[in-house]
Amino acid sequence: MEIIKKENGSALTLELRGRLDTITSPTLEAVINTELDGVQELTIDCSYLEYISSAGLRVLLSAQKKMNEKGSMKVTNVNEMVGEIFEITGFCDILSIE
Repeated sequence: MEIIKKENGSALTLELRGRLDTITSPTLEAVINTELDGVQELTIDCSYLEYISSAGLRVLLSAQKKMNEKGSMKVTNVNEMVGEIFEITGFCDILSIE
């Protein structure tokens, strides 16, 4: 998985490319843990996300909890397959998906 970071003041966008699974989720978790200082708006761009596993969902949930304390988080450009996973797991009710 590749993570492309785009910063704009207090806004951070993380564009995810590839698969967010057990192997790659620690990488995203590390980025989130180190990059959120001063961030008030976090966007997770899923334009090129091919797959998400339960490990990936856990990282997104953790990021949402962190951002609830300091600002907002949204997930954008979700494809049909990833959207189905969010729907089945109930994450569509937890995350702000645009």
